[in-house]
Amino acid sequence: MSSTRTLVSPLTTDDADALVSAARRAAEEQGVRIAVSVLDAGGHPLAFRRDDRAVLIAGETSTRKAFTALQLDAPTADVVDAVQPGGLFHTLPTALDRPLLFIAGGVPLHRDGRLIGAIGIGGGAPEQDHGIANAAIQEVLGG
Repeated sequence: MSSTRTLVSPLTTDDADALVSAARRAAEEQGVRIAVSVLDAGGHPLAFRRDDRAVLIAGETSTRKAFTALQLDAPTADVVDAVQPGGLFHTLPTALDRPLLFIAGGVPLHRDGRLIGAIGIGGGAPEQDHGIANAAIQEVLGG
């Protein structure tokens, strides 16, 4: 029995730095002060940057959003309703040792259909954070 294995390049620090730069450009275009966190597939930080005038909590929220998107392999914007009272995963936010954050702005990163990490944006309105994350992904990874 033979199997064919397709190797997928992992997320690199160069990729992470490029994602941070692209996110900051997208945020500047909107006049939003943000924090950006980029995690590898194991949930380890590869890059982080908080704008000088971003609210302090933006750093923590960006990292938690990225971690949540990575663990669920889904944008945080897509799971907000599922964790509300009566939702399918309403107890999930308190189920793990590391806190998850179900606010738009966390997006998983894929290469060749494989999960390679996640980006999280904090500091703007949830819709802005989500849009900034997607703009960075589009610019650096092409979608």
